[in-house]
Amino acid sequence: MDRPADLSSCTVGQPHAERADERQTGQLTTPMTVFFATAIGLIIINLFAAQPLTGPIATALNLPHALGGLVSMLPQFGYATGLVLLVPLVDLIENRRLIVRTLFCCALLLAVPMFARSAWVCLAALFLAGATSTVIQMLVPMAASMAPEAQRGRAVGNVMSGLMIGILLSRPLASVITAWAGWRAFYGTTALVNALLAGVLMRRLPYRAPPVITRYAALLRSLWTLLARERILQRRAVSAALAMGAFSAFWASVGLRLAQAPFGFSMHGIALFALAGASGAVVTPLAGQAGDRGHGRSALLFAHLLIIAALVLIAVAGSGGLGFAPQAHPRLAIAALVIGGAAIDTGVVIDQTLGRRAVNLMNPAARGRLNGLFVGAFMVGGALGAALSGAGWAVAGWRGVCGVGVAFAGAAFAYGVAGRSNRVGT
Repeated sequence: MDRPADLSSCTVGQPHAERADERQTGQLTTPMTVFFATAIGLIIINLFAAQPLTGPIATALNLPHALGGLVSMLPQFGYATGLVLLVPLVDLIENRRLIVRTLFCCALLLAVPMFARSAWVCLAALFLAGATSTVIQMLVPMAASMAPEAQRGRAVGNVMSGLMIGILLSRPLASVITAWAGWRAFYGTTALVNALLAGVLMRRLPYRAPPVITRYAALLRSLWTLLARERILQRRAVSAALAMGAFSAFWASVGLRLAQAPFGFSMHGIALFALAGASGAVVTPLAGQAGDRGHGRSALLFAHLLIIAALVLIAVAGSGGLGFAPQAHPRLAIAALVIGGAAIDTGVVIDQTLGRRAVNLMNPAARGRLNGLFVGAFMVGGALGAALSGAGWAVAGWRGVCGVGVAFAGAAFAYGVAGRSNRVGT
């Protein structure tokens, strides 16, 4: 397995006499792993739950139909902004204090939609709540630093299982709460959950002081240096972005197909369908272990082939082909869509877990920035996948959507093969 490049040239500032090594208390025990995974799963709901709430929020706040998409877009745009402006602070400020204060600010911002009567006030709050939700990417490097290096892949995989479960449960959870008590009650609930979680984190998180003292401006400048120089980061980020593009292409449009004949799913039915995808998160510890044992390359290529095969399956299940007609066998078609969706999620989880393992084995002094860059890359891939999925649906219906997904997954597989031939990456 190739070794990460020397990051010393990308480490800004100088070690403090008392900070020459990463100082923290605590180890990543099994209860702490579950705690980290649960916290991340709860926080990620802030980002993806807005997607099924676009209609109710836009109607209540008299937001023009053409601007309704801002409800679901701005939290993720805010998240991308926070990755650049807030996550690097992990390498500058004591992590426990930074995490608790950021999450408490997030809770306050999530409470704003409960009372907002202006669409623009609500949208601004959602944007800033998305930015402060990047506390997720502050928790991941902290958990990684608490695990022994030989077990870091498995540790990251275990912790990240919470993120994927949270993403997949966020939409049905938001739909259920909104149907029962309204969308304002949903945001009140998330605000309370985040505030309580901030209090728990204050008591449970260990102390962690970054090993280098520097300036914030120098940290931001070093982001470009890291991205430009580190081949492992580049390859893992591109791979994750392409896999996430395939994931988003499917999940952004599957609701449209399920609402049509012969399925005719209601919003609640679509929410239940989304629950099936959560099963893909169970592979995260296995993916991390594969990386720890030196099988990361093979696991990565398997993940991309799995996504491609799943997209072929769901294309046939949703639009017919190869002698199969969904109109004649709707239950079998639904079962195939569920299996295909879970398989796509499994492949993406494997890709992201291996990518995070590689990133967190790099320079501890730059761990926050490295995680931010990695996550920012796959968020861009996800946004592109969702956008192109809509175009695919408009041009060729369900087959167009699946074609977009196959293009992303095929590019990820080809990129991985090229990397293997060149022996680049971890």
